[in-house]
Amino acid sequence: MKNNFLVILFVLVSLISSGQNKTLKLYVGTFTSEGAKGIYLCDFNSGSGKISLVKVFKGIDNPSFLKISKDRKFLYSVSRTTPAIEKSGGYVVAYKIEENGNLHFLNKQISNGAGPCQVDVSNDGKYVAIATYAGGTTSLYPVSSNGSLQPASTVIQNSGSGPHKPNQNSAHAHSIKFSPFDNTVFSADLGTDQLNIYHLENGILNRYGQQFVKLTAGTGPRHFEFNSDEKTIYVIGEINSTISVVKKANKNWEIVQTISTLPHNYEGESYCADVHISMDGRFLYGSNRGHNSITIFKVLENSHQLEFLKTVSVEGNWPRNFVLSPDGKFMLVANQKSGNITVFKIDTETGTPVFTGNEIQLPAPVCLEFL
Repeated sequence: MKNNFLVILFVLVSLISSGQNKTLKLYVGTFTSEGAKGIYLCDFNSGSGKISLVKVFKGIDNPSFLKISKDRKFLYSVSRTTPAIEKSGGYVVAYKIEENGNLHFLNKQISNGAGPCQVDVSNDGKYVAIATYAGGTTSLYPVSSNGSLQPASTVIQNSGSGPHKPNQNSAHAHSIKFSPFDNTVFSADLGTDQLNIYHLENGILNRYGQQFVKLTAGTGPRHFEFNSDEKTIYVIGEINSTISVVKKANKNWEIVQTISTLPHNYEGESYCADVHISMDGRFLYGSNRGHNSITIFKVLENSHQLEFLKTVSVEGNWPRNFVLSPDGKFMLVANQKSGNITVFKIDTETGTPVFTGNEIQLPAPVCLEFL
C-alpha cells in the first residue's frame, strides 16, 4: 500500500513539474536593416524562464511587428522596404504556422503607405488591419479561408499635424487594434495626437459618430491597451512619455487622466514605446526608451485610473516592445539597440518585474509574439 502511494505521489509531482516547465514558442520581429536576418523563432521555458534560439525565417525585410491569429494557425507581419523594392513602401505578409512552429509563406499585399509599423487580426480571423507610420494610412484586408490576404478593402489616409517637429509634421498612424468587445477598430496617430475610431461593417471600415479622441498636443500616441471593463483604453504617448486614460461615458470616449511614465526627477530624453496590462488587470506596464525602463502602474479598482508605483531597468538599451507570457508570470523585453531580449519574473503581489538573469542576444529585436 505504501509503495502504491509513493508511485501515485511521484506521478503527481511529475505531472505538476511538467506543467510548470512547458516549452512555449516565441516569434521575434526584427529590423533587418540593423543586422537581423528575418523572423526569429525561440523556445521559452515557462518554468525556468530560459530562452533559446531555434531558427530564423529569412526572406522578409524588416518584419518589425507580428501578430498571430486567435486560432494560432496564421502569423501576419508588416514588412518595411525601400521604394526601389515596392513604391508604396512595404507589405503585409501572411504565413501559415506549421505544427513544429515553422512558418510557411502564403502571400503578401502592398501596405498602401510607407513604413508599415503595426498589424492586428480580427477576433474571428476574417480581417487583418495595418498602420503605416510614414504614409499615415490604415488599411483593412479580408482574409481567405486558407489564411492568405486579399487586396485591401479599405484604405484610409490620415491628415493633419502636431506641434512637436519634425515628429509631427504630418500624420503618422502608429498602431491599429480591433476591439475585443465589439466591431470598433481603433488606431493611434502619433503625428496628429488622435486616437481614431472606425467601425467594421460588411468588410469595410466606416467612420461616423465620434471619429476620434483628441489627446493633449504633443503627446504622440503610439500604442494602446484595453481594460477588460470594456470602457477604458490606456494610450501611451511616445513624445511626452505619458499614459492617457480614455474612458467611455455614454456613447463618447474622453480622457479622464494623464500620468507620466517617468520618475519626477528624471531630466534626460526618453520616448515611450509599448503598453500592456497584467492578466489579472491589477497592473499596467509601459516601456521607456532612453530611460530604458519599464514603468509599473497600479490600476485603481473602481475608476481604473492609474497610480505610479516604480520603474525597473530593462537590463538593455531601447526597449521597443515587450510581452507578458501566456500565464502572466513572466515579462520579456525586446531591447532594440543593445540587441538582447531580457526575461523578468512578475511578483504577483506587487506587480514588479524582477530580472531573472536570463536573456538572449539577437540583433535588433523589436517585437515579441507568443504562440
